[in-house]
Amino acid sequence: MEKTQQDWSRRKFMYTLTGAGTLVMLNPMITWAAETFDPRIAAIVAKTIGIDTHNHVDVPLNATELPGPKIDIVDEMEKSGLSAICTTFAVDYQELKNPGDAYNRFLNGLTAMDKALESNKMKRSLNLADIQSAHKKHTPTVIQSVEGAHFLEGNLDRLQVAYNRGLRHLTLLHDHDASVPLGDVFTNPAQFGGLTAFGSDVIKECNRLGILVDLSHANNETVNAALKITTKPVLISHTGLDTQLGQNEFMNKMMRPRLISKEQAKIVADNGGVIGVWTHLADSPLQYAQNIKAMVDVVGIDHVAIGTDTKLTPSYRSPEQSKPKPDGEKHGEPQHKEDKNKNKMGGGTNETWKDEKEGFYYVVVDALLKTGFNEDEIGKIGGGNFLRIFDAATKGH
Repeated sequence: MEKTQQDWSRRKFMYTLTGAGTLVMLNPMITWAAETFDPRIAAIVAKTIGIDTHNHVDVPLNATELPGPKIDIVDEMEKSGLSAICTTFAVDYQELKNPGDAYNRFLNGLTAMDKALESNKMKRSLNLADIQSAHKKHTPTVIQSVEGAHFLEGNLDRLQVAYNRGLRHLTLLHDHDASVPLGDVFTNPAQFGGLTAFGSDVIKECNRLGILVDLSHANNETVNAALKITTKPVLISHTGLDTQLGQNEFMNKMMRPRLISKEQAKIVADNGGVIGVWTHLADSPLQYAQNIKAMVDVVGIDHVAIGTDTKLTPSYRSPEQSKPKPDGEKHGEPQHKEDKNKNKMGGGTNETWKDEKEGFYYVVVDALLKTGFNEDEIGKIGGGNFLRIFDAATKGH
């Protein structure tokens, strides 16, 4: 059946543009879209493998709440233009009171994610070939991550369990110290002298198994010690330069400890690492592109990626977190505690900036072009640099 002009969404227009390899602007049915959207953007989005190296997909972590609400990962990814996301969750937002709490939450989170992927008819990508195959088929995919190795609780053999469940990306630290600490977190007072002996063992085991190590949330001493231990390149998936503070005073204060200096960024890059630039502290796509450019100017085009630290799908709050305390307040934290400041942080991944009309990767590619990046450079920032180190970490496993 022939579609009417109104039936053609801009997303379908962009896909048709690139699917044939020629400009379908010749089709009078859809010439309206060409007037407002540069066809180069659609071509770059289709050709490159766009990856968000740090994206939260909320899932229940308590066994009694499994499998959780239905979430539409495919639709949001197709809207975004991203080929893949490193989907993550953290187990330490609610207090870890008892031995085994962190491990149980981790396993429950993976089980909930299994169900979510099954309902979306998606699979995890376990290596570079999986990602490339999914992209060739125009099929969205995810790389499984977890933010913080709290689930190990000093048990190194649990990494093998995690690997068998599909984990291929481990953020070593998160906001709260694990019961058996792995290193100093940049927002907490330093007390471990950087990387701990257990943290060193975890990195070595990740290298052996084929899990990419993410050093986000680690202070400089922890990062530098880790770089001496690892035999594979590392990722810092979500941060920004401490010179790019934006105009929001509240955000400046909250995010300042989480930013990286030029000197430290160079250390990571000189060791083959990649740094993901988050969307925080950027009030527009163009400002985000400028933050990326600032990072590229410091570390080079081969060491920068996208790591939004946003949520692709709606937030999830456990019923346990909604029980009132005697004083009328509620227990616990949202799974991503910046949710409390959602109006300041922006909405979901496809609603990062106010009045965003297109999906995330489309508007970012547009902004990168306007900032002076060419197609090859956008391909590296958009996903190519991440793919290089992900392949180095997982190849042969």
